[in-house]
Amino acid sequence: MTRGYIFDLDGTVYLGDQLISGAVETIKHLRDNGDKVVFLTNKPISTRNDYMIKLKKLGIDVKVNEIINSNYITAKYLKERLTKDDAVFVVGEDPLFEELSNENIRTTTDPDQANFVVLSWDRQFTYEKLNIAYQAWFKNKATIVATNPDRTCPVYGGQVPDCGAIIGAVEGATGQPIDYVIGKPSDFTAQFIVHEVLKLKPEECYMVGDRLETDIRMGNENGLKTILVLTGITKKTMVNESHDQPTYTMDSIKDIIYLNKGSQYS
Repeated sequence: MTRGYIFDLDGTVYLGDQLISGAVETIKHLRDNGDKVVFLTNKPISTRNDYMIKLKKLGIDVKVNEIINSNYITAKYLKERLTKDDAVFVVGEDPLFEELSNENIRTTTDPDQANFVVLSWDRQFTYEKLNIAYQAWFKNKATIVATNPDRTCPVYGGQVPDCGAIIGAVEGATGQPIDYVIGKPSDFTAQFIVHEVLKLKPEECYMVGDRLETDIRMGNENGLKTILVLTGITKKTMVNESHDQPTYTMDSIKDIIYLNKGSQYS
């Protein structure tokens, strides 16, 4: 039976610019067995082509259509919902604008024209951008969505604010939750990848990642098997305290080759 494996990237396949031991061998093993492999990240400040180049440099052969990030998913989500006359105000960086342009989605900085507001990680976030987003919501009843819910992003030596901080600023202004978060752990992302990319049934797929509240939650809520790896942000003690319980907990990606082989993971 063909299985689908959805791999998170940072903390699962690599840490920063350092490949996690066994990643190349595990991915090759799965592909040699006829399984399908895709890579999924919430990080919106790089393009899918950037991720392809990085993975190839680390020794993992991959095509750009095997890489899904929150910008790409957001563009697909909006494409299904916008008419040709609709426009989007974007708080985000160039890779997000690139994906929206690929889908011919019109953007604007005029809050009176914005039917949607898209929030993303923006390292040039300003009060002006916050005010435009607020005015689009206040004056034009714009729908507000976000590329991903991550409050912070791990970097060398610590963490930095991510899209969740931008969401918090907008929710502080409007006094209510935004309408939808599109990246992990959303059902839209899970169903798009399972049905449109892998073309498999949910029960034939595994979500592999290092975050309980995004990777594992998305898999659990959408009928996938879930594999938590302990090479990233989540430690073993955190698993016992979480409502998001993985199907399997593994030390690292290299243990996946023992699935369905009569081991402790079978």
